[in-house]
Amino acid sequence: MTDPKRQQPRALIFGISGQDGAYLARFLTARGYDVHGTSRDVEGTSFRNLEALSLGQRVGLHSAVVTDPNSVRAAILALDPDEIYNLSGQTSVSLSYSQPGEALGSIAVGTLNILETIREYKPKLRFYNACSGECFGDTGGIAANEAMPFRPLSPYAVAKSAAYWLASSYRRSYGLFACSGILFNHESPLRPERFVTRKVALTAARISLGSAKQLQLGNLAIVRDWGWAPDYVESMWRMLQRPEPKDYVIATGRSVPLSYYVEACFKRVGRDWREHVVRDERLFRPSDPAYGAGDASLARSELGWVPAHDVDDVARLMTDAALAQLKGQPFEQIVSES
Repeated sequence: MTDPKRQQPRALIFGISGQDGAYLARFLTARGYDVHGTSRDVEGTSFRNLEALSLGQRVGLHSAVVTDPNSVRAAILALDPDEIYNLSGQTSVSLSYSQPGEALGSIAVGTLNILETIREYKPKLRFYNACSGECFGDTGGIAANEAMPFRPLSPYAVAKSAAYWLASSYRRSYGLFACSGILFNHESPLRPERFVTRKVALTAARISLGSAKQLQLGNLAIVRDWGWAPDYVESMWRMLQRPEPKDYVIATGRSVPLSYYVEACFKRVGRDWREHVVRDERLFRPSDPAYGAGDASLARSELGWVPAHDVDDVARLMTDAALAQLKGQPFEQIVSES
């Protein structure tokens, strides 16, 4: 039972070391939360993202393995949170093709273990589950809202879909306050370089500084809705402040081809992208939605959530951050400005 004398709300973030976990921790601490987070091995994990946001000493860090129900149970019972944010698990669509078992285990089984502990021991707390616009698959030239059926194409999307339905099932079956944010692509300098937005920005910056000549990319025709990660984590919190749990699509509402984003990044450094980008079919995925677009009208009307940035801002901010980093500006200073 939550201590009634506790003055601060307490949040537990599974997967706090990632991009979204770090920005969410910053958002919650700024609102007076006592924030705790987990990683598989606290002693062996680099919390560079938290350090970059000056959060290293401001959040509690704990080891927990989401695929182990005993580990999940121990963390939740020891910390006794008011809110749980599940951001853990594999985060890369591309990686899920080579490690599909890891995708399903870390995402779907991990979500199940958290939900089971909540059901049995903490049925009154509020639970946020990180879902993905990838679950819709190809949206067919239209923007997906909460009523569009899922047609996942990758192991990552299948796992996220399973986690979504688990949260929905536990909400309906046991009355839990469990909701999912169906977030479309959202980026920041905290992204690893394996993510295409970070790869493009860094390589464009390297080319402008003379340390690279080419950028190899796969399918430039894919259409995506790219937003700014610090905007998106606010929507997670807003979902848990509602009177009743509900799932929401989170997106900017503007989708463009990858080639548009590439052109914008290269234009930012004064280069013509067509002179440097090489199409490499080895980088094509086995299956990839041709068109991805989200309609966040419900989030706008019910949560009051409106994104402050769109793809043009993302390209500018990502490229400027890459240039600053390559010129020797401390990474902490770069990220603190985002």
